[in-house]
Amino acid sequence: MRILTLAFMQSILLAGGQVFLKFALQKMRPFSWTWDFWGSLLVNWQFAACGLCFLAASLLWMYMIKSYPLSVAYPLISLSYVFGMIAAIVFFHEDVSITRWIGVGFIMVGCWLIAK
Repeated sequence: MRILTLAFMQSILLAGGQVFLKFALQKMRPFSWTWDFWGSLLVNWQFAACGLCFLAASLLWMYMIKSYPLSVAYPLISLSYVFGMIAAIVFFHEDVSITRWIGVGFIMVGCWLIAK
């Protein structure tokens, strides 16, 4: 059961990183290989928060695959898709169709079967 708790935490960090990345990119200028673009990226606090989330998720991931079989740990990070879908609704006000919710249900059932 501990692996499931760790997978939840890691998945939340991954989804949080994606949310911060999307917020950061929405504030950015159009992509270009100029100092102006990269300078604006470096002073964007959402981009920094994204990096911190991904760093924490990576450290937790290293602990998980050192401590648990990869065949159990790896499929459980698909929970990040579930949290990403919820974040899309909450933060970006996206519409999610019933077929996507059915897919999320399959992911959750799959994670439950793997964690058993």
